[in-house]
Amino acid sequence: MKNFDIKKVIEWLGFILKCPVCGHKYNLEKTRIVDSEQDEAYNEAWVLIHSDCTKCKSSVMFNVEIKGPEVFSVGMVTDLTGVDSQKFNQLGPIKANDILGIHEALKEFQGDFVSSFTKK
Repeated sequence: MKNFDIKKVIEWLGFILKCPVCGHKYNLEKTRIVDSEQDEAYNEAWVLIHSDCTKCKSSVMFNVEIKGPEVFSVGMVTDLTGVDSQKFNQLGPIKANDILGIHEALKEFQGDFVSSFTKK
């Protein structure tokens, strides 16, 4: 089966994608792959990409999915920097105990954010 050249996919996207905020073309030097996966058995691949607009400085993350000859892309404006997106990608998924811990903390929350987030 075909092994996708992710770098070529990024180059192709650089020619067609524009910033949703200002319409400026993306600079490939400001575009980074956050994560990717390929399944050669099904001739499929997906890529998670982060890009910063060189004109308006907004950031966008988009997912590109390749299924045979078809290419799908969904993007969203984000406040994450490229460094943030790499950091959060390495943390892994949120676990059920993380959510339960937040729930318990919110039950005791008295509405004072400053004291809640200040070390005692």
